[in-house]
Amino acid sequence: MTDLLPVLGAALVTGLLGSAHCFGMCAGISGLFAVNANVQSLKTQVPKAIAYNVGRVLTYAVLGVIVALLGKGAVDSIPALGPPVRLASGILIILVGLQLAFNWRLLAPLETAGAKIWQRIAPAAKGLVPVETLPQALGLGLIWGWLPCGLVYSVLLLAATTTDAAAGGMVMVAFGIGTMPAMIATGVSASKIAQFMSGKRLGAGLLIVILGLATIAHPVMKLTRPGDGMGHDHGGHIMPANSKEESEG
Repeated sequence: MTDLLPVLGAALVTGLLGSAHCFGMCAGISGLFAVNANVQSLKTQVPKAIAYNVGRVLTYAVLGVIVALLGKGAVDSIPALGPPVRLASGILIILVGLQLAFNWRLLAPLETAGAKIWQRIAPAAKGLVPVETLPQALGLGLIWGWLPCGLVYSVLLLAATTTDAAAGGMVMVAFGIGTMPAMIATGVSASKIAQFMSGKRLGAGLLIVILGLATIAHPVMKLTRPGDGMGHDHGGHIMPANSKEESEG
């Protein structure tokens, strides 16, 4: 569990800081609650926004379980694959930060690839709009969790490195919880929140870059650790594998 805490922290902070990245995709659907709510009170809007986001996070959790199981199968087959996958995850988080900070479309190819799956799922959302009930909001969130997003993909790759179904689900839940404050607020007052966050994109993006660098630090150190595969540690000193034969000779 201790080893999982840094990963959960990275996922949570990525969600919090990367919320501005979500406005281009998720804010539109989340804003439906505000647009649809004309004269409705916040008391009516907020529960719908929460239900929608709970559905979205549940989908993230399911995806986290799936990729973690796939990661386990891959690492069981090729044990050395673990650190490179974590490295790739960190690189993706860095790309998310750069895209957010400078509005570069670095992850567009990845999101385009995911759009093929989204095209098959999206039609199911039509029957849930306009959102008038909590079950509709929840169902819409469950569907919207499949929306192709480079930020989500980067954290999914991080979840895959856990190689454990429960841990993978927890990573995606942590990420989803991180995105919820901004997304719920967007559902209630989309324009004001979007305007506020637009001025914070550079700082948030650069912080995500730092988070990505921290994410890849561990696998890089593991890959470059001196003495790996050279022998056994005796009294704090790494001995070459043939030292025993030389001493016997």
